Amino acid sequence: MPRRINALATWLLQLEPDEVAAILLHRRDVADRYLRTLKDLATQLTDADSVHAGEDTLDQGALDVLGAIVAQGNSGTVDTVCAELRCSLGDFERAFGELKQRALAWPEGSRLAAINSVRTSGATQGKLTLRPPAPGRRKASAVSPIVPAMSTVDGVARLLAHCEQDTFDARYTGGVATVEIRRVARALRVADGVLRLWLELAAEAQLVGVDRGRLLPTRHGDAWLDSQPGPRLAALVHAWQRMDWRPEPDQARAALRDYPGAAGLLLRRSTLERFQADEAFTHTSELVADLSWERPAVHDERATAAVISELESLGMVAGGALTPLGVAVRDGGDVEAAAVELMPPATEKAAFQTDMTAVVNGLPSPELSATLNLVADLEDNDAARVWRMSAGSVRRALDTGLSADEVLGRLAAVSEAALPQVIEYQVHDVARRHGHLTVTDVASCVRATDPVLLQEIVKSKRLASLKLRFLAPTVLASAQPMAETLTALRRCGYAPTGLDAGEQSIVETVERKRAHARGERRPDHRRTEVDDLELTQLAVRLVEQERPSAGRGSPRATAARMLRDQNVFLRDEEVVLLSSALVDGSRVEIKYATGPRNTETHVIVPTKHLEGIVSADLADGTSRDFEIGHVRKVALPG
Repeated sequence: MPRRINALATWLLQLEPDEVAAILLHRRDVADRYLRTLKDLATQLTDADSVHAGEDTLDQGALDVLGAIVAQGNSGTVDTVCAELRCSLGDFERAFGELKQRALAWPEGSRLAAINSVRTSGATQGKLTLRPPAPGRRKASAVSPIVPAMSTVDGVARLLAHCEQDTFDARYTGGVATVEIRRVARALRVADGVLRLWLELAAEAQLVGVDRGRLLPTRHGDAWLDSQPGPRLAALVHAWQRMDWRPEPDQARAALRDYPGAAGLLLRRSTLERFQADEAFTHTSELVADLSWERPAVHDERATAAVISELESLGMVAGGALTPLGVAVRDGGDVEAAAVELMPPATEKAAFQTDMTAVVNGLPSPELSATLNLVADLEDNDAARVWRMSAGSVRRALDTGLSADEVLGRLAAVSEAALPQVIEYQVHDVARRHGHLTVTDVASCVRATDPVLLQEIVKSKRLASLKLRFLAPTVLASAQPMAETLTALRRCGYAPTGLDAGEQSIVETVERKRAHARGERRPDHRRTEVDDLELTQLAVRLVEQERPSAGRGSPRATAARMLRDQNVFLRDEEVVLLSSALVDGSRVEIKYATGPRNTETHVIVPTKHLEGIVSADLADGTSRDFEIGHVRKVALPG
């Protein structure tokens, strides 16, 4: 490692300030540290994490050249690398220029050397991959993104409804298994990848959470369902911006897991930034190929194509160009305002049919959903939502304390036209039978005005678990509490109501189970990056301080003057000897204080002198820095 650092530092000494500035601009992470010399810069540039980060910014052609240099053991030449990759000199120079700008490879005389710790795992063997043709562009046309955006918003709502009404199991160790994703995808009649997108969006937006191994909606999800389509879409778009998983369109993957790093974030962000609002890509497949060549460490064709599908499904891209919503996301604008402008208002009316169904085209408003969910059951949730009324659903509405006329009034308020007579007949028919039976909690009692009806109930074998017995001709005692008795009677087709001790009807409310949402990811608060001007100034300082100053006397005199100011222990002849070694690169022997009464003897070849520090090569081939103030003696070796 020291020899490679020295080789890199030697090459850096040959560069001009603008060339060093280019390296700092491409390897910004090394500028976060305080750099004193170009050798310090070389040390930081060889850090493994920094090397891997720099390598991840390479295009495919530069990666191929780097792989060939490493494969030839850092002893190849331009001719041998070009011969191995079967490429022209011009294509090689372009790719090698990318490596030099990141200090990942450099020339050492006629040989080509690469930095330590490079992986080159994505390099193509035996050829240099040329950039594909530039993606075709055309003027953007007005393509509406409303349909796919509405489908995604509605799909997440369908997912929440499924989580509440049916089971969606999650593993206790975290995440949702592939087999469970496939099962629910079949139930919702969508592809596995689409369901996973809905699931990740819902979890990231805190609309669903895990409770005892089951996915359930959250309170935040309830508020989301009660909002208008625009704010719903905005919440999903904000969640998309935080998703860090890489899409795998070919097969279902376990979802809701924590993924290390920010590969998914970078993939989505860099894909979005390539789109424009005024120009559209003729074929997005050409953009996928170009991105995969430009940044192979981030993009691959399948994942990038899946991200473009995500952008289209959320209304950020349509017809190969950015929509106003996509522009707001890319530029940090008002996402919610753009989403509200994009999405049409929620549907306020439903079409009631003679087959006891209510059809809603588009997304229903919260008020319409609340009314239909009260009186009917959601039957179909595809392009149009369909609710179906039944005796049980009407009874559920009457159980809340509403009369038949109040139920019909609510339905008429949300109907596009007059209600069909069959619906009015159904409501009045259920209302006439509603309340004929009353249940009192003794452990409970069943009462009726018709003794014959109670005789029928007592003889029912399906109600044997209640152990009913007569207390009076119109009163039965049940061995089960009121809630269980009501459930058993309703299961057998009766429509009883519950009364409290004051003979008042009990308005039944079922508390819905809700889970706690996963905490929202917070952006990392990292140190502010050094801007371009500061990087350029740093490059100029590093280069200029390594060059001899003109007009300040001879180099020996200048070095001796600086050494005398930094060490009060050395005699004048020792100062002169050390300054000559600095200028000539000759060997000297020094005694170096390592403690109050401890000294070490070293034979060194001084290489650099800056700010009271002498960098030197030792006899064993290693390098070391010595503080001038700790040098106690200087002599010729031997």
